[in-house]
Amino acid sequence: MTISHSAEETIAFGRQLAGTFRAGAVLALTGDLGAGKTCLVKGLAAGLGITHAVTSPTFTLIHEYRGGRLPLAHIDLYRLETTVEAVSICIEDYLGGEGVTVIEWAERIESLLPAHTQRIRLTVVDETTRQIEVT
Repeated sequence: MTISHSAEETIAFGRQLAGTFRAGAVLALTGDLGAGKTCLVKGLAAGLGITHAVTSPTFTLIHEYRGGRLPLAHIDLYRLETTVEAVSICIEDYLGGEGVTVIEWAERIESLLPAHTQRIRLTVVDETTRQIEVT
């Protein structure tokens, strides 16, 4: 478990974690709104060498980033309610592909996640502090 005291520390944690990724990595992020999931993804992208600005794909559902050591698919399932909806956007095409797939609100598709999925739970401690638990 790691404690982050700022968005910058959460980004730095993601940057460091990205160094461990290989092609086909799937990362499932869970946590309440404002817990820092997108900040973590910004760090992951930076750690992969991606220079594009990373934003939350809440309305587009999926953002793809290239130009780094590995491509990154950033998926946000906040607006989806069922596994059937996730399948309808072809989410399975991203699970174990050529790059890294990071899924916010991943608990909504637990049954679709591959066995090798790495899970991270972000918990709000206070206004600026977050607990980051990697399993």
